Amino acid sequence: MPILLEKSQIDERLSQLEGWARQGQAAIEKSYVFADFKAAMRFVNQVAEAAEKVDHHPDILINYNKVKLTLSTHSEGGLTHKDFDLARDVDFI
Repeated sequence: MPILLEKSQIDERLSQLEGWARQGQAAIEKSYVFADFKAAMRFVNQVAEAAEKVDHHPDILINYNKVKLTLSTHSEGGLTHKDFDLARDVDFI
């Protein structure tokens, strides 16, 4: 079972990610812009595959060529290593 991260741990891990930001106390998020809808959907499908591999699923908002990912460990009510690990993996897609 993942353990909630302390504020200092969250700040440290956020500093290692580009473009990710806190969303309230319990989530991190990042927005992406693509050339068109098809490119956005290809990205979302790749995110889905990465999420399935680690059994940790982001909230995904799609608005034509824009995609916003929000990560939180809902079962723990906040941020854990799982959120930052998936954010890092998504950044390499």
